[in-house]
Amino acid sequence: MSDLPEVLFVCVHNAGRSQMAAALLNHHGRGRVVVRSAGSAPADSINPAVVAAMNEVGLDLAQEFPKPLTTEAVQASDVVITMGCGDACPIFPGKRYLDWQLDDPAGQGIDAVRPIRDEIDRRVRALLAELVPVAN
Repeated sequence: MSDLPEVLFVCVHNAGRSQMAAALLNHHGRGRVVVRSAGSAPADSINPAVVAAMNEVGLDLAQEFPKPLTTEAVQASDVVITMGCGDACPIFPGKRYLDWQLDDPAGQGIDAVRPIRDEIDRRVRALLAELVPVAN
């Protein structure tokens, strides 16, 4: 068992938004948060425009792959953040649920993915500040 906060990002295909959010929280969290991502209907691979957009900020998603949403992943998480698939996520008492309304990068080019990435980054940094306040 870990004393670290655990966050699960969920989108439909686990090929875009949730992958970007997980990579960004892992990066900014620097081991202070356990991060997972999953999809209610996982795709076969990560969106290439998402991989390219994340490479621009120094994060490599080339080894990542879409993962299925499991009840166990939800149960293990303190915070569950859905991105367009909230109705597919099981609800458990004592969990914090957030629904981030974000454009879907599916079928979009890198120019459309960049602002989605940047908005996810803004939200991830705010979430991290709530979960792991900086010690003075």
